[in-house]
Amino acid sequence: MALWGGRFAGAADQRFKLFNDSLPVDYRLVQQDITGSIAWAGALKQVEVLDEQEHSALVAALTQLSETVTDEQVLASGAEDIHSFVESALIEQVGDLGKKLHTGRSRNDQVATDLKLWCKDQGEAVLAALVKLQQQLLELAAKEAQTVLPGYTHLQRAQPVTFGHWCLAYVEMVERDLTRVRDALARLDTCPLGSGALAGTAYNVDRQLLAQALGFRQASNNSLDSVSDRDHVIELCSAAATSMMHLSRLAEDLIFYNSGEAGFIELADAVTSGSSLMPQKKNPDALELIRGKSGRVYGAMVGILTTMKALPMAYNKDMQEDKEGLFDAIDTWLMCLDMTALVLEGVKVNKQRSLAAAQQGYANATELADYLVSKGMPFREAHHVVGEVVLAAISANKALEAFTLPELQAFSAIIGSDVYQHLTIDATLAKRVAQGGTSLAQIAKALGKQHQEPSDPADNVTVAFTQSQERLNAHKAELLSVRPAKLSDVDQIKTINDFWAQKGETLPRSRDQILQDVLDFSVAEQDGKVIGCASLYIYETGLAELRSVGIDPRHHSQGQGRALVDYMLKRARDLELERLIVLTRVPGFFTKLGFSETSKETLPEKVMKDCELCPRKHACDEEAMEYQLC
Repeated sequence: MALWGGRFAGAADQRFKLFNDSLPVDYRLVQQDITGSIAWAGALKQVEVLDEQEHSALVAALTQLSETVTDEQVLASGAEDIHSFVESALIEQVGDLGKKLHTGRSRNDQVATDLKLWCKDQGEAVLAALVKLQQQLLELAAKEAQTVLPGYTHLQRAQPVTFGHWCLAYVEMVERDLTRVRDALARLDTCPLGSGALAGTAYNVDRQLLAQALGFRQASNNSLDSVSDRDHVIELCSAAATSMMHLSRLAEDLIFYNSGEAGFIELADAVTSGSSLMPQKKNPDALELIRGKSGRVYGAMVGILTTMKALPMAYNKDMQEDKEGLFDAIDTWLMCLDMTALVLEGVKVNKQRSLAAAQQGYANATELADYLVSKGMPFREAHHVVGEVVLAAISANKALEAFTLPELQAFSAIIGSDVYQHLTIDATLAKRVAQGGTSLAQIAKALGKQHQEPSDPADNVTVAFTQSQERLNAHKAELLSVRPAKLSDVDQIKTINDFWAQKGETLPRSRDQILQDVLDFSVAEQDGKVIGCASLYIYETGLAELRSVGIDPRHHSQGQGRALVDYMLKRARDLELERLIVLTRVPGFFTKLGFSETSKETLPEKVMKDCELCPRKHACDEEAMEYQLC
C-alpha cells in the first residue's frame, strides 16, 4: 500500500517503483520504526487524537509486530519503504484504527528519527568493539613489553623500540577513535519526531516528553533542520573512515612484520589462507582485506558528503541515499574491528629475529651522538662525527660497537672506554625515560601500574583492561549527561537526597551542607533538570567514600545510576585515589559495577562515625563494599 496515492489518477510505472522503493535498504530500520510508532501513539493520546482504548490497541499490535516480524517477511511484502510496511501490517491487525497513527506525522520526521535511533544503537556496538580491540592490544603490549623491535622511518631502520611500545601506539589511536564516536553520538542525541514534513506538527504534542520516551537527550530545536539533518551520518562515516585508516596502518605493519623479509611475527592459521598453486604459501588475507575494506568505508563518507552537497532545504529524495553507504560502512567497520582483534589474539612474535634486525642498520648511531654531547661536544658536530663513523662502519661491514677504542678515538679523542655501555640495545631502550618513551618503565606506566616493577609488565594487563573498560563507561556516562555539580544544582540535589533520606536509604543533608560540599557532587542531567546525584567524600590519601547516590524515582531503570557510578569511578581515578568504599542496601547493583564485599571493621573510624546520624543505626542492614582503583 502506497501512503500517497490519492493525488494520482494513474499508476506508477513498475520500473519507477523499483527505482523509487527503499525497502531493500531501509528494512533494517523495522525495529526503530516500530519503537518510534509506539512513542508517537503516546503523543497522540496526550493530545486526545487517540483515546485510552485506541492507544492500548495500537501499542499491543505494534509490540506484537516487533516480537514476530522477520527480515524475510519485510522484504517479501513489496512495500515502498519500511514506514509503509509497518503501517500496512498494523492495519492488517487493527483495521482502520491503524490509519490514525500517522496523524500529524510525516515520513520525513519518521525516517530521521528511525535513522538516529539506529545510529545510537550501532554507536554503542562500535564503542564496545573499539574497547575490545584496545584490550587485545593492551594484552599483546603487556606480553611483548620487553621484546625488541626495530623502529622505522621512511621504511628504513631508525631506532630500536619494543613490540609493546608499537602496540601502545595503536592503543592511543583507538582511544581517539573512541572519543570521535562518543562526540558524534552526543551531537546526534536529539529527537526529530514531531517536526512533521518540514514546518512542525499541527498537534501540540510534548516533544520533550516524546524525546525522553525514545531515549534521546532532548527534542530537536528547528523543524526544517530536523528533517534535513544528516550530519550524524556524515560524522559516523567520518569516524569510521578515520578508524579504518588506523586499522589499515596496523594491518600494513603486521603484513610487513609477517613477511619473509622481516619475519618478526607469524600469523595464526585461523586468519590466513593458502595458494591454489603454491603449496608453501601462507597468505595474510585477513589483514589484506582489512587494508582493502578501508576504501569502501572512505567511499561511504565521500558518497554522503556528495549527496548532501548543495541540497536545498528541507527534505529531498536524494537523502534516501543516506542509508546504504552508512549501513555498509558500519557493518564493514564492526567486521574489521572484530577481525583485527582476532588477528592480534593469535600473533606469535619471533623475538630473536626482531632483536637481530634491531641490532642492524646502525640503530645505535643516535646513542653515540648523545654520548659525544654528554662529553661536551655540540650536537651538530657530534652528528657529523657519528656520520663519519657510520660511513667507515659500512665500508668495513661491521657494527659501531665492533670498533676498537683506538679506532673510535680516531674520529674523536673525547671517546672513552665507557662508550660501549651506551651502544647496547638495552641501554638504548632504557634511556627513553621521558613520558611516552619506549623504556620498560614508561611502558609499565602506560599499562596503568606506575609503581609496578617493569621487570614483569604482564601483570599490568588486568589493570589496563579495567582502565579501558572504565573509559568506555565514562564515554557512556557523558552521553547520558553526567557532569560535575554546580551551585545552581543545589536545590535539585537536596530534593533527591531528601526523598531517599526519608526512606532511610541515605544520610540526611541540609541545604547548607550540600552547598558547602557541592564540589564533591556530580549530577545526572536530562532536559536541563538534575535527575540524579552522587558525591565523593575523601577521608585520607588514597581513600574516598561514594555517598548520596540517588536517582529521581521517576527516572529509574534508564541507566542513570550506572552512569553516575561509572563517572565517579573515572573521577576517583583522575584524583589518583586507590580505594573507593560504599555502604549500600543494594549490593547486587554495585557488584555488577566491579565492587566487592568488604568488612565494616576494615573501614576507617571516620566512616563509621557518620553512622551516628543514620536513623537505622541500631538495626543497620547496609553492606560495605569497595572498589580497588589500582
